[in-house]
Amino acid sequence: MQAALELIGDDLRQVEEQFRKDLESDVPLIRKVGEYVLASGGKRIRPAMLLLAARLCNYSGFQAIPLASVVEFIHTATLLHDDVVDSATLRRGTASANALWGNEASVLIGDFLFSKSFSLMVAAGSLDVLRVMSRATTIIAEGEVLQLLGTGDVDLTEERYIEVVRAKTAVLLSAACQCGAILGCASEQQEQALADFGMELGIAFQLMDDILDYTATQEQFGKSIGHDLEEGKITLPLIHTLRGCTSEEREFVAAIVQQDDELSFDDFSRVSALVQQYGGIDYTIAKARQAVDSCAFHLAAFPDSACKQALLELAEYVVTRNR
Repeated sequence: MQAALELIGDDLRQVEEQFRKDLESDVPLIRKVGEYVLASGGKRIRPAMLLLAARLCNYSGFQAIPLASVVEFIHTATLLHDDVVDSATLRRGTASANALWGNEASVLIGDFLFSKSFSLMVAAGSLDVLRVMSRATTIIAEGEVLQLLGTGDVDLTEERYIEVVRAKTAVLLSAACQCGAILGCASEQQEQALADFGMELGIAFQLMDDILDYTATQEQFGKSIGHDLEEGKITLPLIHTLRGCTSEEREFVAAIVQQDDELSFDDFSRVSALVQQYGGIDYTIAKARQAVDSCAFHLAAFPDSACKQALLELAEYVVTRNR
């Protein structure tokens, strides 16, 4: 992300300050939990994408930083809710908020962040931004439900899974880029190109997360390795593996993802070995690479510039991180 940081490093620091300003509340626990989650790491990819998209479209006003903060607020709210749904205990290498303050506080503070985000967007005064972000948050909620419906389903297709990825993860990155284009009064073609760029980048981002759940160390990943498998989540490496494995191996995987007991290290190791054996990792990397190649295609709508190059390098970072 070095190229991006050189261009928008000062802006990102202002976004961090905006986070803390926007967390103001008469309820001390809201600020305490909010600051804990926001300070627990993360590369701020979503705010960076909005800032870079706005700059690519020659925006020089004052709304990019507050809206970049809004995007991270929405993302943080989804993390708080996700960790409750998934019974997660780690987030970015530290104890998750629900592990420290309980599920009730995490859900309610996630609700606060969502609500606060919309009041901040209203203050920004752009109906188009409000339209894009409200649509994105609705789709995110639908994606969460779609993922829940697919839990433990070894017949889940790749097409259905990518639909979940688009809704649950990629749509917010797409919206961040599109809002940057809106701020810069880009043409309809350029606005769509940036929205499509963000969607493809979001897909690549999630696919690489799918890989890390099987290949990274806990320190690299910042989450419990094998947690997706333990929760019965069928991700692309496993979908590809299930298409090629034997019926006996398929039955074994089905028993693992459908069990209620805690996932044992031996079971995780056996499933990971199958994923490696049947090329699930390589297949998923190839799909992520295709998505990143599409990113370059969409940015062809813009002339060459340092900002365009930074966005392309950001996309490349997604498929090389922690590998």
